[in-house]
Amino acid sequence: MISIPHKAKQFLVLLIKLLIVGGAFYFIYNQLANNDKLDWQKFIALFKKKQSVLGIGFILLLSVLNRYFEILKWQNLAQVIHKISVSEASKQVLAALTAGIFTPNGVGEYAGKALYYPKSDAKKVVFLNLICNGIQMILTIVFGVFGLLYFNAEFNVITTKTVMILFGGFLLILVLLFSIKKIKVKGYSIEKLIHKINEIPKTVHQKNILLGICRYLVFSHQYYFLFLAFDVDLPYLTLMAAITSVYFLASSLPTFQFLDFAVKGSVAIYFFGKLGVNEWIVVFISTLMWFLNVVLPVIIGAFYVLNFKTKTIE
Repeated sequence: MISIPHKAKQFLVLLIKLLIVGGAFYFIYNQLANNDKLDWQKFIALFKKKQSVLGIGFILLLSVLNRYFEILKWQNLAQVIHKISVSEASKQVLAALTAGIFTPNGVGEYAGKALYYPKSDAKKVVFLNLICNGIQMILTIVFGVFGLLYFNAEFNVITTKTVMILFGGFLLILVLLFSIKKIKVKGYSIEKLIHKINEIPKTVHQKNILLGICRYLVFSHQYYFLFLAFDVDLPYLTLMAAITSVYFLASSLPTFQFLDFAVKGSVAIYFFGKLGVNEWIVVFISTLMWFLNVVLPVIIGAFYVLNFKTKTIE
């Protein structure tokens, strides 16, 4: 085992911190500066016309609540290892978000959180983070399927036969997964995974689900209220069905956090195009959602990354 001198280790850690923060800010700037679909003049004109301190404050509050519920989710799950304060949970969640912004599907978040715990707890942290993100994905699927069915009933995007085939295929996959749950891959099996999930107290799972629902309702309605702010006048259920469908389909595509708005934007253009919503409005709202719910937390998370103490991993 090669021993790294303390000074060299400090320099290496500082370099990694700067690379993470610098990379995060570069990708953010690159996406905002080089997106030719963003018509800033139209946005500024609309902003001047509709500017409202209360309206802006309300949208920002929803962004705070969105991340706050995520922080509470992590605080709730982390107590399986040991109890942490909201302040400590905030530090871990925001720093991990910054570390994961340019990794596929936010994989860097798992490593980011693990660094705040002893090496002996690393596997537990990764597993708990999987539970944390997993419930959000399940809720996105549940709400998204109902949204897709409602949207399809209204606009006939795909035929009823195709819907039944897709639903039947999904059920078949579930049956196959549970029928082969004892088969192990690299020492792991679905049966073992279920057993580990059941080891976590039910109260923790219940709170995780409740906070996940709260978070989903917050960010989906933030999307809804932004459409209202851009003078999109559509029935509530139709608009929410499109929003839940967009989140469902966009989240099923492998992507990077810094490209999140581009993926959601492209899916959203299709769905809201069916509703007759102007493309530039869809692109701008998707970009605003990304800026409010990813960029702003990443900026705060950058502070925690730069102030991260290596003693927690030594």
